Amino acid sequence: MTGTSDHHPTTAHPSLPAWLDRYTTLGLYGLLVGTGLCLIAFVTNPVPDPSFPWATLPESLRLPFEQPRIEHWPVTYTIGIWLWIVGFPALFLSGYRRFGTRTPFGSTTWLAGLPTLAMLGWTTYCRFFWPKLHPPTWNAPSYTLICWLYCSSYDVLWSNTAYVIALFGIVATLLALRHQDADEYALLGFGLLALPLGLPALYEGYRRTTRTAT
Repeated sequence: MTGTSDHHPTTAHPSLPAWLDRYTTLGLYGLLVGTGLCLIAFVTNPVPDPSFPWATLPESLRLPFEQPRIEHWPVTYTIGIWLWIVGFPALFLSGYRRFGTRTPFGSTTWLAGLPTLAMLGWTTYCRFFWPKLHPPTWNAPSYTLICWLYCSSYDVLWSNTAYVIALFGIVATLLALRHQDADEYALLGFGLLALPLGLPALYEGYRRTTRTAT
């Protein structure tokens, strides 16, 4: 048996709940502000991010003072990165809000598929490509709680767990695409396990649950 189809008549620009719509707008602004704050660190500190010592400006272009650091990173760089983490899910919600059902596979693309791919990509980057700093720190930027447990400890158990959650996200997305029974609960589960990145999937699961109930 399959669940309710996602292809009944809908508007091209679906609306989000007021609180989520507000978060989406503020999250996008947060991404811009965060980018600006990160760039400020380049004109105050010789090496804003020790993971990338080559990313620096000539001394002639820097201001004559340095910011203090929170663990490994300058203050504005730290705030900027965390604004990116908090605002990153807004990219997917904004895509859903703007393009709606005009996108192939409808809401599932923006609210489940792309966040799942993002988690898989970030997990792979942090595990195999990110130049790790020592000692590990509580201030390690991470797009999900489970990824933070890895980035703040470098314990591969948490990275492996993140891969399992991403795999669960793939399963939940496939269930949603096929409109299978319990797809909404799979999306809710993935969304919760992948917070804050999983917020779009959490909303999609909730949306499908309430639609099925009606």
